[in-house]
Amino acid sequence: MCGRFEQSETPRYYADALSAHISKQLKTLGDNSPSYNVAPGQRPWMIMLHSGELLFIGMNWGYRTPKEAAEKKKPWICARVEKSRTGSYFRHMFSEGRVIIPSGGWYEWSLENGKKQPWYITRRANAPIFMAGLTNFRPDVEQTVETGFVIVTEDSGAGMVDIHDRRPVVLEPEDALAWMNPDTPVEEAAQIAQTRSISTEQFVWWKVDRAVNRVDPNNNGKHLLVPINESA
Repeated sequence: MCGRFEQSETPRYYADALSAHISKQLKTLGDNSPSYNVAPGQRPWMIMLHSGELLFIGMNWGYRTPKEAAEKKKPWICARVEKSRTGSYFRHMFSEGRVIIPSGGWYEWSLENGKKQPWYITRRANAPIFMAGLTNFRPDVEQTVETGFVIVTEDSGAGMVDIHDRRPVVLEPEDALAWMNPDTPVEEAAQIAQTRSISTEQFVWWKVDRAVNRVDPNNNGKHLLVPINESA
């Protein structure tokens, strides 16, 4: 379902991949640093299309209602594409808060000899990953509730790495822009998310070091993506 992901490139890199080359189309709100091990509760970039401009916003990964926050419940980090449009929980976000979470890849886990073994999943092509997301954040609006985003997931069929039945909805640049566009009708956005996600065959995955399992600001480097040598 994507419990961690990598986001190590610059906003300009992701914007160029979306064919947003004009500098006035790119704004960043807040500071951010490259991360090879983004975890829930951290604040990676999310991309929002607002007034014709790409906004890169450092935003908390996770969402909960004010009632859940008061009860100190754990935030949701993902939303099922099948229910996010019509279900009462995420419906308001699907209408006004469609965003993209840029990445190079994400992690999944298998259980081996009683231990959690991480795998890194990325595109076969040398291209970024644009994950569909939803947020309750609204630009230019003063908000008194917690704001955050969730990643939209779909059924992964046989499963990536054959270990999990859910995976992020990953879109090509053209579909990512249409998904973010507030002028895209909700019905069309739903069709994009449900039918245009990049197929499993366009991804590759490999085992990586169990250091990924540890969430630590000092445990955040490119070495986390290196395939482990199982024969060593």
